[in-house]
Amino acid sequence: MKKGIWYAVFAYIIWGLFPIYWKQLESLPALQLIGHRILWSFLTLVIVISIKQRWHSLQKLALKKRIIARYSIAALLISSNWLTYIWAVNSGYIVEASLGYFINPLLSVLLGVIFFHEKLRPLQWLPILLVLAGVIQLTITHGTLPWISLILALTFGLYGMVKKTAPLQPLFGLTIETGVLFAPALLFLISCSYYGNTKILGNGIVYDLLIISSGILTTVPLLMFSSATKRIPLSLIGILQYITPTMQFLIGIFFYNEPFSRTELIGYCIVWIALIIFAVESYLNRKIKPVIGTIE
Repeated sequence: MKKGIWYAVFAYIIWGLFPIYWKQLESLPALQLIGHRILWSFLTLVIVISIKQRWHSLQKLALKKRIIARYSIAALLISSNWLTYIWAVNSGYIVEASLGYFINPLLSVLLGVIFFHEKLRPLQWLPILLVLAGVIQLTITHGTLPWISLILALTFGLYGMVKKTAPLQPLFGLTIETGVLFAPALLFLISCSYYGNTKILGNGIVYDLLIISSGILTTVPLLMFSSATKRIPLSLIGILQYITPTMQFLIGIFFYNEPFSRTELIGYCIVWIALIIFAVESYLNRKIKPVIGTIE
């Protein structure tokens, strides 16, 4: 179990440091960065599957129209999430982006109620209503909806919903998702290189290494997280997951000096109180009725 905790913690820390990483590449438009992320992630996964000698298993399980269709939807959702996040980070909205990942767990619960007819315990409705109140408060403060937060939470929540009933392990699933988008991403990057003033590579050793590492930084934490879920209870994962948005929130304020007013703090505090209530309620409920097994 201790090993599983470390896997989860390291995965969440890597994700939490993503704002610093993407800021190093802000000279490229977000859409091109997404193209690179898809390109190098797919190539990294090809190498991993080759090393593990899992191509036969992938072909046997995955090359079916129904599975390709499901993972194509997942690919569109996660790429939309990536695009929004990278644009937000490099446009100075790291703090607002972090809010999306704070509220995502509660939005996922709500999606479960809507689409899977899952039943909520009475006390679980309170944090959902509090998050709604926090979003309303932030909307009043800004004069507009925190659309970055909502898009991030919604796309990731829907992505999780699609993956909930997905039949493949994460390694195969992400390979198909990036594989579906590989050709469009490559063609887009080639067109940018041909018609624009950017090159796929050849922008300096450091910059090229940073670009290529987007594949490793996408796949490694995912595989670590997948390994962690097999070793530790879901209740612990539910608590550790807030490492990422907390780090991003602090990086946005203290590292990049993004503006954050007292009235905004009120909205965030409402959301944090909701998360505390949700985490405590979930923990107490699992203490009464233990989780059997772990996420596979």
